[in-house]
Amino acid sequence: MKSVYLKALFMTASFFSGLATVSAHEHGKKIEMPGHSGISSGIKVHHAWARATPGLVKNGGAYFTARNNGRHGDRIVGVSSNMSAKTEMHTHINDKGVMRMRKVDGVNVPAGGEVVFKPGGYHIMLLGLHKPLSKGDQFSATLIFEKAGKHTVAFTVMGVGDMKHQMKSKHRHTGH
Repeated sequence: MKSVYLKALFMTASFFSGLATVSAHEHGKKIEMPGHSGISSGIKVHHAWARATPGLVKNGGAYFTARNNGRHGDRIVGVSSNMSAKTEMHTHINDKGVMRMRKVDGVNVPAGGEVVFKPGGYHIMLLGLHKPLSKGDQFSATLIFEKAGKHTVAFTVMGVGDMKHQMKSKHRHTGH
């Protein structure tokens, strides 16, 4: 009888533990497991940096690479940060020979692939900065994934000379 009781107790504990994991994933919580980093779905964000802003400039740009090691594609559908009044995802388009920025509602992160947010391509716009971005500063922004939920990322502000190195990144751009 004791064996049946222990087995039932173990099964109940396993069931509720599984529910907690599913619930956390469904509500966009980052699930931490020893030895793992990134989001539970296999999305990892790295190389997060921003451009330093001179003087009274009120807008800034931020960049990163999102790698999807999962078996299913995902999509970045939003971004937020306390650094600015408004935070948006943008891209550059060629409009009759003139490069223009446009807001985008989402960016695909394909299964087994990555998307690179970089100068001249997809990027985060920090509109109405509360203070200038100075070299060496750090700030956080929250990326919102369609399936993986919310993921807070630490960005490091790079100096002008450091940005040239970042722009020459060999990462290839995929996704829309």
